[in-house]
Amino acid sequence: MSEIGKFLLIVGLVIAGVGLLLWSGIGKGWLGRLPGDIHYTRGNFSFHLPIVTCLLLSLLLTVILWLFTK
Repeated sequence: MSEIGKFLLIVGLVIAGVGLLLWSGIGKGWLGRLPGDIHYTRGNFSFHLPIVTCLLLSLLLTVILWLFTK
């Protein structure tokens, strides 16, 4: 299988796995509620910026993809 084919297959499986975890409710306890995530509410306005959650997911996906390329 060509390199681009392997990469697309791995990315698709990772996205499907994360989707299944989120759909089943496993990730709802900590996802988006880590220390460092910004949540601002004033009146009827609410703003949520999950910076640390994005960094953690990016690190996790980087490690997974790095392991598959070895």
